[in-house]
Amino acid sequence: MLQEVIKAPLHQENDSRYEYMVITAFPGESKHVARAALREHADNGKWELMRTCRYEGGAYKYWLRRRVMRIQSTLPPLP
Repeated sequence: MLQEVIKAPLHQENDSRYEYMVITAFPGESKHVARAALREHADNGKWELMRTCRYEGGAYKYWLRRRVMRIQSTLPPLP
């Protein structure tokens, strides 16, 4: 199984509200392993499943996304 964090898709230019992860499950691997990885990312990392695609050779690709939280400091600058 292959996991990679990617930038926003081309049709969503400059979309810094989300970060994306692609999980690829190859044909010889068990579906239980892929499901466990998806469940772990969803529960612990706040990822949500955006898209699933099954390819001709039997491989699966899962696209996940999560919202990026931008936080601004409310503290005054240090002297």
